[in-house]
Amino acid sequence: MGVHEVREGFEALYGAAPEGVWAAPGRVNLIGEYTDFNEGFVMPLALPHTAVAAVSRRTDGVLRLHSADIEGPVVELHLDRLAPLTNTSWAAYPAGVVWALREAGHTSVTGADVHLASTVPTGAGLSSSAALEVVIALALNDLYELGLTRPELAKLSQHAENDFVGVPCGIMDQTASACCTDGHALHLDCRDLSIRQVPFDLASQGLSLLVVDTRVKHALGDGEYAERREGCEEGARLLGVPHLRDVAYEGLDAALARLSDERVRRYVRHVVSDDHRVERVIGLLDADDVRAIGPVLTEGHASLRDDLRISCPELDLVVTTANSAGALGSRMTGGGFGGSAIVLVEVPDADTVTKAVEEAFAAAGFTAPRVFPAVPSAGARRVS
Repeated sequence: MGVHEVREGFEALYGAAPEGVWAAPGRVNLIGEYTDFNEGFVMPLALPHTAVAAVSRRTDGVLRLHSADIEGPVVELHLDRLAPLTNTSWAAYPAGVVWALREAGHTSVTGADVHLASTVPTGAGLSSSAALEVVIALALNDLYELGLTRPELAKLSQHAENDFVGVPCGIMDQTASACCTDGHALHLDCRDLSIRQVPFDLASQGLSLLVVDTRVKHALGDGEYAERREGCEEGARLLGVPHLRDVAYEGLDAALARLSDERVRRYVRHVVSDDHRVERVIGLLDADDVRAIGPVLTEGHASLRDDLRISCPELDLVVTTANSAGALGSRMTGGGFGGSAIVLVEVPDADTVTKAVEEAFAAAGFTAPRVFPAVPSAGARRVS
């Protein structure tokens, strides 16, 4: 659904034109998984797929929410009754942002009418929830002239998801949606939240990054994500460091030898080695050796599959099939237990690899995957 349709939908619902329309993208993560809440490194890029919100202010403490993608009436909430962990519907994400803004002292936010539509696939590990949060945060920041920076909007959006919705995500998804730029990947240091825009123009190199949505839905609120996070925190505690970021890759073997819990040892090995993989990818991109990142992606998948154990048969099939069909490298991306994989290919091989993956899924009796190119795109912005 485009900007014009969202504006028209808003007017049909609320009887007046919106004050503006904003968009915020989903993201795909090139490398660095489960490292953000360990204060490590990540490298996402924004997708062309966005959550779009038409929004107007209210002065009566009422928040009205409607989604063109979900059948149902307008959801009406009162700001003075918003409470964490009490709403399990899609409306918890935008409502959580309003709650987080007011918790942070922005009591000038006195309500809003909102109409939403999104092209970010849900449950695909492409941060549909972060796009929803960031688009609301940016719209209210603009309308109420709060003066918040993009990183501050990302932190407030994360606060909403962590503490209002109840999903213990790190800061990567919201930062990617808020701060990415067209034609670049975002190198984010999750300790000090410093960012670097890294040129990532695959087309000029004759390359394409395919996203393969397995259509296996994941839900990070089911405890698996939280269990990994708890295990990482336990590993840091046992090693006497604030976060696993503080374990040097060169000292990883010695650190692992100090851990008796096999589960914790696996989690620590993944996080420390994936931080190192982000640094390796940065080095290769800086050296203009883009093709060489392929094997690093595949290495990352093996770590997610074997050490973190968050893959699934469909994701593993994408990786093995794509690599056998000529891909330069591939890995699952996102929170795992379903969702999407990324595949780095030479442009002439894209159709061959796509066909091979589709045929492998059909032969295995899996639901047909959705395959599309990940074009590094702009972060959140006002569009009307």
